[in-house]
Amino acid sequence: MRVGTFVLAAQFPGQGQGEALHRAVRSAVVADESGLDTVWLAEHHFVPYGVCPSAVTLAGLLLGRTRRIRVGTAVSVLPAQHPVVLGEQAALLHLTSGGRFTLGVGRGGPWVDLEVFGGGLEAYEKGFPESLDLLLDWLREPRVAGRGERYAFREVAVVPRADELLGDGPDGPEVVVACTSPKSVKLAAEKGLPMLLGMHCGDEEKAGMVALWRSAAREAGQPGDVVEGAAHVSAGVAQVADRAEDAVETLVKAMPGWLRQGLDAHVTVDGRHRVMRDPVAYTEYLCGLHPVGPPRLAADRLAATAERTGITRFALMVEGSGDLAATEDNVRRLGTDVLPLLE
Repeated sequence: MRVGTFVLAAQFPGQGQGEALHRAVRSAVVADESGLDTVWLAEHHFVPYGVCPSAVTLAGLLLGRTRRIRVGTAVSVLPAQHPVVLGEQAALLHLTSGGRFTLGVGRGGPWVDLEVFGGGLEAYEKGFPESLDLLLDWLREPRVAGRGERYAFREVAVVPRADELLGDGPDGPEVVVACTSPKSVKLAAEKGLPMLLGMHCGDEEKAGMVALWRSAAREAGQPGDVVEGAAHVSAGVAQVADRAEDAVETLVKAMPGWLRQGLDAHVTVDGRHRVMRDPVAYTEYLCGLHPVGPPRLAADRLAATAERTGITRFALMVEGSGDLAATEDNVRRLGTDVLPLLE
């Protein structure tokens, strides 16, 4: 079982953006000290839902602040940036961290980001496969040319090469794809890339997506060891307390205000209608789904998800209290109280 944290740098009501980022950095350092597996970093633009606009930049800082833990993006949004630029950054972090960097990528949403960064709705609706192909080429080949509809350029040398890691280690950074639909599941499967599945999904839905991924990967000709060994990631929420009611109360008091403020701030690029979840009901739903409660309950829920879905890697949001000291304590308890129960 590989348990890690999912860091959004969430700005709760009444907090400043610097406060949210400081909590994000501290939670990652404590996760490293507490024996957790990976710190996963979210990326958002123009909204207090998460105030980190560049997951790969924050990953570089945290790789320098830590010594053991892996650091991954969850996710770097491909329609908002050039895949070659992201590929260069990923290779740089992979090489300079000794192979501790994981690149999670996704399509993002139909937000105003597309207008600001110039990708447009076309990049969101149709351009993700081309961007992913170009990114993977950059991480695997010595020379790359752009031959797609959006990216067309002459062949250039890849510098630095992701396979130039000194000593033992992987040839390039692990790449994970955020999947929210059958189309994205099939795309990830065709490439043999593991999935990152969202915290809003229950075990039954995640099990179905894993089954679809395996079927599509086999149809695409992926080797058996790739199909069976894919290390998919399940996102969730974690809050550890001595009593279940205390853990739930902590999140129900804090998360709805953050969700209401953060989700309301999202603006669609084309004015399309958005249906918002009720923040209190959604928080309560997440508390019933994920490791929220005493260590034994938290461990049992993680083990149950692993048994039902086959997923043994977790990215758990730990900052749901909105408080720095409480977040640090939550991370420590995941490492000291929950992890030993999963061994």
